[in-house]
Amino acid sequence: MTAILPADMDDAAGRRDTASQRRPMTNPPSRRVQAPWADAVFALMTRAAAILTLSLLLGIIGSLIVGAWPAIREYGLSFLWRSEWDPVQNQYGGLVMIYGTLMTSFIALLIAVPVSFGIAMFLTELSPAWLKRPLGIAVELLAAVPSIVYGMWGLLVFGPILSEYVQQPLQAITAGVPYLGALFSGPPVGIGILSAGIILAIMIIPFIASVMRDVFEVTPSLLKESAYGLGSTTWEVVWKVVLPYTKTGVVGGVMLGLGRALGETMAVTFVIGNMNQLNSLSVFEAANSITSALANEFAEAGEGLHQASLIYLGLVLFFITFVVLAFSKVLLARLKKSEGARS
Repeated sequence: MTAILPADMDDAAGRRDTASQRRPMTNPPSRRVQAPWADAVFALMTRAAAILTLSLLLGIIGSLIVGAWPAIREYGLSFLWRSEWDPVQNQYGGLVMIYGTLMTSFIALLIAVPVSFGIAMFLTELSPAWLKRPLGIAVELLAAVPSIVYGMWGLLVFGPILSEYVQQPLQAITAGVPYLGALFSGPPVGIGILSAGIILAIMIIPFIASVMRDVFEVTPSLLKESAYGLGSTTWEVVWKVVLPYTKTGVVGGVMLGLGRALGETMAVTFVIGNMNQLNSLSVFEAANSITSALANEFAEAGEGLHQASLIYLGLVLFFITFVVLAFSKVLLARLKKSEGARS
Protein backbone atom coordinates (compact mmCIF):
# COMPACT_ATOMS: atom_id res chain seq x y z
CA MET A 1 0.00 0.00 0.00
CA THR A 2 1.20 3.46 -0.92
CA ALA A 3 1.07 6.08 1.80
CA ILE A 4 -0.63 9.37 0.92
CA LEU A 5 1.22 12.34 2.32
CA PRO A 6 -0.54 15.55 3.46
CA ALA A 7 1.34 17.49 0.81
CA ASP A 8 -0.12 15.27 -1.92
CA MET A 9 -3.61 15.83 -0.51
CA ASP A 10 -3.13 19.61 -0.63
CA ASP A 11 -1.94 19.45 -4.25
CA ALA A 12 -4.97 17.36 -5.26
CA ALA A 13 -7.34 19.76 -3.55
CA GLY A 14 -5.69 22.70 -5.27
CA ARG A 15 -6.05 21.05 -8.68
CA ARG A 16 -9.74 20.37 -8.06
CA ASP A 17 -10.34 24.00 -7.06
CA THR A 18 -8.56 25.24 -10.20
CA ALA A 19 -10.59 22.90 -12.41
CA SER A 20 -13.82 24.01 -10.81
CA GLN A 21 -12.92 27.64 -11.40
CA ARG A 22 -12.23 27.00 -15.09
CA ARG A 23 -15.42 24.99 -15.66
CA PRO A 24 -18.18 27.21 -17.09
CA MET A 25 -21.37 27.62 -15.05
CA THR A 26 -24.21 25.65 -16.57
CA ASN A 27 -27.01 27.30 -14.56
CA PRO A 28 -26.27 31.01 -14.13
CA PRO A 29 -28.44 32.70 -11.52
CA SER A 30 -31.43 34.44 -13.04
CA ARG A 31 -31.57 38.18 -12.56
CA ARG A 32 -34.94 39.54 -11.46
CA VAL A 33 -36.20 42.24 -13.76
CA GLN A 34 -37.98 44.99 -11.88
CA ALA A 35 -40.18 47.40 -13.78
CA PRO A 36 -39.51 51.03 -12.84
CA TRP A 37 -43.23 51.73 -12.54
CA ALA A 38 -44.05 48.81 -10.16
CA ASP A 39 -43.37 50.73 -6.94
CA ALA A 40 -45.38 53.71 -8.13
CA VAL A 41 -48.38 51.53 -9.05
CA PHE A 42 -48.22 49.69 -5.73
CA ALA A 43 -48.06 52.95 -3.78
CA LEU A 44 -50.99 54.31 -5.78
CA MET A 45 -53.10 51.20 -5.12
CA THR A 46 -52.47 51.26 -1.37
CA ARG A 47 -53.25 54.98 -1.23
CA ALA A 48 -56.46 54.40 -3.19
CA ALA A 49 -57.49 51.65 -0.75
CA ALA A 50 -56.94 53.98 2.22
CA ILE A 51 -58.86 56.81 0.53
CA LEU A 52 -61.69 54.42 -0.37
CA THR A 53 -62.00 53.26 3.24
CA LEU A 54 -62.09 56.83 4.52
CA SER A 55 -64.61 57.80 1.82
CA LEU A 56 -66.91 54.92 2.78
CA LEU A 57 -66.75 55.98 6.43
CA LEU A 58 -67.58 59.58 5.59
CA GLY A 59 -70.34 58.40 3.25
CA ILE A 60 -71.95 56.32 5.99
CA ILE A 61 -71.80 59.22 8.44
CA GLY A 62 -73.22 61.61 5.86
CA SER A 63 -76.08 59.29 4.89
CA LEU A 64 -76.98 58.74 8.54
CA ILE A 65 -77.05 62.49 9.21
CA VAL A 66 -79.16 63.15 6.11
CA GLY A 67 -81.59 60.36 6.95
CA ALA A 68 -81.89 61.39 10.60
CA TRP A 69 -82.13 65.11 9.91
CA PRO A 70 -85.93 65.39 10.40
CA ALA A 71 -85.59 63.83 13.87
CA ILE A 72 -82.52 65.93 14.65
CA ARG A 73 -84.40 69.07 13.64
CA GLU A 74 -87.47 68.04 15.65
CA TYR A 75 -85.84 66.88 18.90
CA GLY A 76 -82.18 67.90 18.81
CA LEU A 77 -80.11 66.44 21.63
CA SER A 78 -83.22 66.00 23.78
CA PHE A 79 -83.78 62.81 21.78
CA LEU A 80 -81.07 61.22 23.91
CA TRP A 81 -82.99 61.58 27.19
CA ARG A 82 -86.58 61.37 25.96
CA SER A 83 -88.08 58.05 27.09
CA GLU A 84 -91.30 58.18 25.07
CA TRP A 85 -91.46 56.01 21.95
CA ASP A 86 -94.97 56.02 20.47
CA PRO A 87 -95.37 55.61 16.69
CA VAL A 88 -99.13 56.16 17.03
CA GLN A 89 -98.67 59.62 18.57
CA ASN A 90 -95.57 60.21 16.44
CA GLN A 91 -93.46 60.92 19.52
CA TYR A 92 -89.97 59.44 19.78
CA GLY A 93 -87.07 59.35 22.20
CA GLY A 94 -84.04 57.11 22.39
CA LEU A 95 -83.41 56.82 26.14
CA VAL A 96 -84.87 53.31 26.51
CA MET A 97 -82.84 51.92 23.60
CA ILE A 98 -79.64 53.65 24.64
CA TYR A 99 -80.03 52.41 28.22
CA GLY A 100 -80.72 48.86 27.04
CA THR A 101 -77.68 48.87 24.74
CA LEU A 102 -75.29 50.19 27.37
CA MET A 103 -76.66 48.06 30.21
CA THR A 104 -76.58 44.76 28.31
CA SER A 105 -73.04 45.49 27.08
CA PHE A 106 -71.92 46.35 30.63
CA ILE A 107 -73.37 43.10 32.01
CA ALA A 108 -71.75 41.17 29.18
CA LEU A 109 -68.32 42.64 29.93
CA LEU A 110 -68.80 42.14 33.67
CA ILE A 111 -69.27 38.41 33.07
CA ALA A 112 -67.09 37.81 30.02
CA VAL A 113 -63.84 39.50 31.10
CA PRO A 114 -63.19 37.39 34.26
CA VAL A 115 -64.28 34.19 32.52
CA SER A 116 -62.10 34.93 29.48
CA PHE A 117 -59.16 35.72 31.74
CA GLY A 118 -59.62 32.42 33.54
CA ILE A 119 -59.81 30.50 30.26
CA ALA A 120 -56.68 32.17 28.89
CA MET A 121 -54.78 31.66 32.16
CA PHE A 122 -55.73 27.97 32.28
CA LEU A 123 -54.79 27.33 28.64
CA THR A 124 -51.41 29.03 28.90
CA GLU A 125 -50.27 28.17 32.43
CA LEU A 126 -52.24 25.31 33.99
CA SER A 127 -53.71 23.09 31.28
CA PRO A 128 -52.06 19.72 30.58
CA ALA A 129 -50.65 19.31 27.08
CA TRP A 130 -53.28 16.77 25.98
CA LEU A 131 -56.15 19.11 26.91
CA LYS A 132 -54.78 22.46 25.70
CA ARG A 133 -55.44 22.06 21.99
CA PRO A 134 -58.95 20.47 22.18
CA LEU A 135 -60.11 23.01 24.74
CA GLY A 136 -58.72 25.92 22.71
CA ILE A 137 -60.53 24.68 19.60
CA ALA A 138 -63.76 24.26 21.57
CA VAL A 139 -63.57 27.85 22.83
CA GLU A 140 -62.92 29.18 19.34
CA LEU A 141 -65.83 27.17 17.93
CA LEU A 142 -68.20 29.18 20.12
CA ALA A 143 -67.44 32.17 17.88
CA ALA A 144 -68.69 30.21 14.86
CA VAL A 145 -72.20 29.69 16.25
CA PRO A 146 -74.66 32.03 14.47
CA SER A 147 -76.14 34.74 16.63
CA ILE A 148 -79.69 33.69 15.82
CA VAL A 149 -78.94 30.26 17.30
CA TYR A 150 -77.81 31.93 20.51
CA GLY A 151 -81.02 33.95 20.50
CA MET A 152 -83.26 30.90 20.01
CA TRP A 153 -81.38 28.97 22.68
CA GLY A 154 -81.66 31.90 25.05
CA LEU A 155 -85.40 32.26 24.50
CA LEU A 156 -86.37 28.58 24.58
CA VAL A 157 -83.81 27.04 26.95
CA PHE A 158 -81.87 29.60 28.96
CA GLY A 159 -84.78 31.95 29.67
CA PRO A 160 -86.96 29.39 31.49
CA ILE A 161 -83.93 28.13 33.47
CA LEU A 162 -83.03 31.69 34.48
CA SER A 163 -86.60 32.37 35.53
CA GLU A 164 -87.07 29.22 37.60
CA TYR A 165 -83.70 28.86 39.28
CA VAL A 166 -82.45 32.46 39.50
CA GLN A 167 -85.15 35.08 39.14
CA GLN A 168 -87.86 33.55 41.30
CA PRO A 169 -85.53 32.61 44.21
CA LEU A 170 -83.97 36.09 44.13
CA GLN A 171 -87.36 37.76 44.15
CA ALA A 172 -88.46 35.57 47.08
CA ILE A 173 -85.33 36.43 49.07
CA THR A 174 -85.30 40.17 48.35
CA ALA A 175 -89.04 40.77 48.62
CA GLY A 176 -89.57 43.95 50.64
CA VAL A 177 -85.85 44.78 50.79
CA PRO A 178 -85.19 48.37 49.71
CA TYR A 179 -83.32 48.77 46.42
CA LEU A 180 -82.56 45.05 46.07
CA GLY A 181 -86.24 44.26 45.70
CA ALA A 182 -86.54 46.83 42.92
CA LEU A 183 -83.34 45.57 41.29
CA PHE A 184 -84.73 42.04 40.91
CA SER A 185 -88.37 42.91 40.29
CA GLY A 186 -90.25 42.09 37.12
CA PRO A 187 -92.40 39.32 35.65
CA PRO A 188 -90.71 35.93 36.08
CA VAL A 189 -90.49 35.06 32.40
CA GLY A 190 -86.72 34.84 32.03
CA ILE A 191 -86.32 37.56 29.41
CA GLY A 192 -84.99 41.05 29.94
CA ILE A 193 -81.78 42.97 30.34
CA LEU A 194 -79.95 40.33 32.43
CA SER A 195 -80.83 37.53 30.05
CA ALA A 196 -79.63 39.57 27.07
CA GLY A 197 -76.42 40.50 28.90
CA ILE A 198 -75.64 36.86 29.74
CA ILE A 199 -76.25 35.75 26.15
CA LEU A 200 -73.97 38.54 24.93
CA ALA A 201 -71.32 37.45 27.44
CA ILE A 202 -71.40 33.91 26.07
CA MET A 203 -71.04 35.31 22.56
CA ILE A 204 -68.05 37.56 23.25
CA ILE A 205 -66.13 35.16 25.51
CA PRO A 206 -64.45 33.38 22.53
CA PHE A 207 -63.16 36.68 21.11
CA ILE A 208 -61.73 38.01 24.38
CA ALA A 209 -60.36 34.63 25.49
CA SER A 210 -58.64 34.01 22.15
CA VAL A 211 -56.93 37.40 22.19
CA MET A 212 -55.88 37.00 25.83
CA ARG A 213 -54.50 33.53 25.18
CA ASP A 214 -52.49 34.73 22.18
CA VAL A 215 -50.99 37.69 24.05
CA PHE A 216 -50.24 35.55 27.11
CA GLU A 217 -48.32 33.10 24.91
CA VAL A 218 -46.04 35.82 23.52
CA THR A 219 -44.69 36.59 26.99
CA PRO A 220 -41.00 35.54 26.96
CA SER A 221 -40.46 32.26 28.75
CA LEU A 222 -37.35 33.71 30.39
CA LEU A 223 -39.46 36.20 32.37
CA LYS A 224 -41.87 33.57 33.62
CA GLU A 225 -39.14 31.05 34.42
CA SER A 226 -37.22 33.70 36.34
CA ALA A 227 -40.31 34.48 38.41
CA TYR A 228 -40.93 30.78 39.09
CA GLY A 229 -37.28 30.40 40.02
CA LEU A 230 -37.68 33.13 42.65
CA GLY A 231 -40.51 31.17 44.24
CA SER A 232 -43.54 32.95 42.73
CA THR A 233 -46.83 31.12 42.44
CA THR A 234 -48.72 30.79 39.17
CA TRP A 235 -51.07 33.60 40.16
CA GLU A 236 -48.17 35.88 41.03
CA VAL A 237 -46.48 35.14 37.71
CA VAL A 238 -49.64 35.94 35.77
CA TRP A 239 -50.53 39.03 37.82
CA LYS A 240 -47.06 40.56 38.18
CA VAL A 241 -45.27 39.37 35.03
CA VAL A 242 -47.66 38.29 32.28
CA LEU A 243 -50.33 40.97 32.69
CA PRO A 244 -47.94 43.95 32.88
CA TYR A 245 -46.15 42.65 29.78
CA THR A 246 -49.34 42.07 27.77
CA LYS A 247 -51.77 44.67 29.14
CA THR A 248 -52.09 46.52 25.82
CA GLY A 249 -53.17 43.33 24.08
CA VAL A 250 -55.57 42.50 26.91
CA VAL A 251 -57.20 45.93 26.66
CA GLY A 252 -57.47 45.50 22.90
CA GLY A 253 -59.23 42.15 23.35
CA VAL A 254 -61.69 43.61 25.85
CA MET A 255 -62.50 46.48 23.49
CA LEU A 256 -63.00 43.99 20.66
CA GLY A 257 -65.53 42.14 22.79
CA LEU A 258 -67.26 45.39 23.75
CA GLY A 259 -67.61 46.37 20.10
CA ARG A 260 -69.09 42.95 19.36
CA ALA A 261 -71.58 43.33 22.20
CA LEU A 262 -72.67 46.83 21.16
CA GLY A 263 -73.40 45.78 17.59
CA GLU A 264 -75.15 42.45 18.21
CA THR A 265 -78.70 42.32 16.87
CA MET A 266 -80.51 39.00 16.54
CA ALA A 267 -79.54 37.36 19.83
CA VAL A 268 -80.52 40.47 21.78
CA THR A 269 -83.78 40.79 19.84
CA PHE A 270 -84.87 37.33 20.97
CA VAL A 271 -84.25 37.71 24.70
CA ILE A 272 -84.39 41.40 25.68
CA GLY A 273 -88.20 41.67 25.58
CA ASN A 274 -88.47 44.49 23.00
CA MET A 275 -90.42 46.83 25.29
CA ASN A 276 -90.10 50.55 24.61
CA GLN A 277 -90.89 51.57 28.17
CA LEU A 278 -88.53 51.93 31.10
CA ASN A 279 -90.74 51.09 34.06
CA SER A 280 -87.93 50.37 36.52
CA LEU A 281 -84.20 49.76 36.67
CA SER A 282 -84.63 46.04 37.34
CA VAL A 283 -82.20 43.72 35.56
CA PHE A 284 -85.11 41.37 34.89
CA GLU A 285 -87.26 44.07 33.30
CA ALA A 286 -88.02 43.74 29.59
CA ALA A 287 -86.37 46.54 27.64
CA ASN A 288 -85.08 47.31 24.18
CA SER A 289 -81.77 48.07 22.49
CA ILE A 290 -80.83 50.17 19.50
CA THR A 291 -80.10 47.18 17.30
CA SER A 292 -83.26 45.30 18.27
CA ALA A 293 -85.40 48.39 17.69
CA LEU A 294 -83.91 48.81 14.22
CA ALA A 295 -84.43 45.12 13.42
CA ASN A 296 -88.05 45.13 14.60
CA GLU A 297 -89.33 48.45 13.28
CA PHE A 298 -87.25 49.68 10.35
CA ALA A 299 -88.90 47.49 7.72
CA GLU A 300 -92.38 48.73 8.71
CA ALA A 301 -91.53 52.35 9.45
CA GLY A 302 -93.02 54.83 7.02
CA GLU A 303 -91.20 57.80 5.65
CA GLY A 304 -91.18 60.69 8.02
CA LEU A 305 -90.37 61.14 11.66
CA HIS A 306 -90.55 57.44 12.55
CA GLN A 307 -87.96 56.38 10.00
CA ALA A 308 -85.81 59.41 10.77
CA SER A 309 -85.88 58.57 14.48
CA LEU A 310 -84.72 55.03 13.77
CA ILE A 311 -81.88 56.37 11.65
CA TYR A 312 -81.10 58.76 14.48
CA LEU A 313 -80.74 55.72 16.74
CA GLY A 314 -78.30 54.24 14.23
CA LEU A 315 -76.33 57.48 14.32
CA VAL A 316 -76.23 57.35 18.12
CA LEU A 317 -74.97 53.76 18.02
CA PHE A 318 -72.30 54.82 15.54
CA PHE A 319 -71.27 57.60 17.91
CA ILE A 320 -71.15 55.20 20.88
CA THR A 321 -68.89 52.77 19.03
CA PHE A 322 -66.71 55.68 17.90
CA VAL A 323 -66.34 56.88 21.49
CA VAL A 324 -65.47 53.36 22.65
CA LEU A 325 -62.87 53.00 19.89
CA ALA A 326 -61.38 56.43 20.60
CA PHE A 327 -61.22 55.68 24.33
CA SER A 328 -59.45 52.38 23.67
CA LYS A 329 -56.92 54.08 21.39
CA VAL A 330 -56.19 56.75 24.00
CA LEU A 331 -55.88 54.12 26.73
CA LEU A 332 -53.52 52.00 24.63
CA ALA A 333 -51.43 55.06 23.78
CA ARG A 334 -51.10 55.92 27.48
CA LEU A 335 -50.15 52.36 28.33
CA LYS A 336 -47.45 52.32 25.65
CA LYS A 337 -46.20 55.71 26.83
CA SER A 338 -45.97 54.51 30.44
CA GLU A 339 -44.13 51.37 29.31
CA GLY A 340 -41.67 53.47 27.34
CA ALA A 341 -41.08 55.75 30.32
CA ARG A 342 -40.34 52.81 32.60
CA SER A 343 -37.99 51.20 30.10
